[in-house]
Amino acid sequence: MVSQDYSPLSYILSSVEPKKTSKYANPRHIKKHEKNLARKQKKLARKQLGSKSRQKAQNKVAKVHARISNSRQDFLHKLSRKLTNESQVVVVENLNVKGLVRNHKLAKAISDCGWGMFVNFLSYKLEREDKKLIEIDRFFPSSHICPDCLTQQPKMDLSVREWTCINQACNATHDRDEAASKNIRAEGIRILKADGAAVSASGGSVRQDRGRKIKVMQHPVKLETPSSYEMG
Repeated sequence: MVSQDYSPLSYILSSVEPKKTSKYANPRHIKKHEKNLARKQKKLARKQLGSKSRQKAQNKVAKVHARISNSRQDFLHKLSRKLTNESQVVVVENLNVKGLVRNHKLAKAISDCGWGMFVNFLSYKLEREDKKLIEIDRFFPSSHICPDCLTQQPKMDLSVREWTCINQACNATHDRDEAASKNIRAEGIRILKADGAAVSASGGSVRQDRGRKIKVMQHPVKLETPSSYEMG
């Protein structure tokens, strides 16, 4: 089993066997081509409307956008293939990407990650090999739980990337993203140990001990709207 946590700067993977946490830096595709794109867009803005030179300039801008898109897809395909080859189960968070990009300070970085595209790539690759994708609810406080003592921490600003557990008996210091990845992995294991409905071939929702809704998917592309359960 491998769990996946997202950060604008990296993809954090936490595995069970061997038990380790790995970080894969986000290549930041837009940033690599940002100056070249700005230069070509500036030239385009100076061209006369309807002219052949403007059409040529538009084609050059389009090529840069295509290069960014292709490099992003190439990275996400390779990473999703690696996860699929090495794991029987992959656990991810169901993030509200549309809501996150409303933060104008992080919008470009979040969009550049291609999180939604990455989950789609994982979905069909895992489906082809009859493996499982477990999607943890977006409200699960993965980055606010100490993975050592399970103490929930107070709400933290996104700028806080490292924190110390408030439990004096624990007092462990954690990297925010690594802690989230470990908690997502633990939640995925808990789901797999739940009743058979949690990991059935058709997937479905799972009744939670602490009232959180979690969606388990084995074949995400084929799933219909999962039946809802009252939060206990």
